[in-house]
Amino acid sequence: MLVTFTTKTYADITMFGDVALAMLKMMGHSATVPGAILAADVPLALSRLTAAVDAGKTLPPAGEKNAYDSPVSMAHRAMPLIDLLAAAAREQSNVMWK
Repeated sequence: MLVTFTTKTYADITMFGDVALAMLKMMGHSATVPGAILAADVPLALSRLTAAVDAGKTLPPAGEKNAYDSPVSMAHRAMPLIDLLAAAAREQSNVMWK
């Protein structure tokens, strides 16, 4: 399953379903697809997501020899969605996902 986040002020962001649902939970929303965040609630969702991502940051394991074998961190996966939410917050725009 793929989930696409949309707002009028930023390009659409498409994520794999499991990652998107985890990010929705980090924002304090249910894992219901489709869904939406009203413009007034976007700043809170953005702050919750960034706080959850910041809390989950860890250093890469010591002795890692091949950077290509490391998994993509949730912080890197969240960057496009954080940018979308920030743009929506600046322009007071709703965010939807389907």
